[in-house]
Amino acid sequence: MDQAGPRQAAAAYRVPAQPGVADVDRERGRGGTGAVRRDMAPETEAGAARGEHTHSETPIPMPRPVVQRASVRGQILDALRAALTTGELTPGEVYSAPALGEQFGVSATPVREAMQQLAIEGAVEVVPNRGFRVVRRGARELAELAEVRALLQVPVILRLARTLPADSWAELRPLAEETARAASAGCRATYGEADRAFHRGMLGPAGNEQLVQVADDLHRRAQLPLHAGPVGGGCGELMADAEEHIALVDALTAGDLEAVELLVQKHFGVPLGGSV
Repeated sequence: MDQAGPRQAAAAYRVPAQPGVADVDRERGRGGTGAVRRDMAPETEAGAARGEHTHSETPIPMPRPVVQRASVRGQILDALRAALTTGELTPGEVYSAPALGEQFGVSATPVREAMQQLAIEGAVEVVPNRGFRVVRRGARELAELAEVRALLQVPVILRLARTLPADSWAELRPLAEETARAASAGCRATYGEADRAFHRGMLGPAGNEQLVQVADDLHRRAQLPLHAGPVGGGCGELMADAEEHIALVDALTAGDLEAVELLVQKHFGVPLGGSV
């Protein structure tokens, strides 16, 4: 099975070697205090490394390397998300954690943990004894995601536009300008992050953290490519989307509610003059 797809992402996100427990202890000058004991049985040590409870040692504070491994998992998760967005991880293909771990220069464990998070998000599915298959997406699914996003966000944005002072929207301008810079670079992964940050900024004043989180999760799923293979097509589509962000900020800061409504409906694909 060819798993060369994420090589570019692996090169960009290759995780540096993590210090061992003994290295951390020497650096701290603690001589072993607070670290997993090196004389414990291999299976006990492995259990502790996974955060599992063991009965052969006195409970001790969580060792620093566990935090470092969580950081590694986060880096791998970011890299895999970028590879999914750009199409380097091909829809329908199965990828194993050990093979991906070798490309990233880490063990299979943080890759497996990152893939399990992606499975929760609906980007991949578990294939027993093989690995993780990248989910194939259809046009209907993307259309449904777009409809749900519009149902969630359009009424909130229009309500905020009517109730918040116009000058309070000025804080959105740097986020909108960042989407334009990301679009001009033509990298869909970079643009995806900037795009979601802008939309989180629009919803933030509502004060509903659950709304922001759900909308962001739906937005991330909607950004995954519809077809297999690297996603190309230049930056024209991204620039058009970013220009709508800037135009929307201009209308919000000017207090032009009619323009805001038209731009929001266009941005979320709502028929002009229609409702969600």
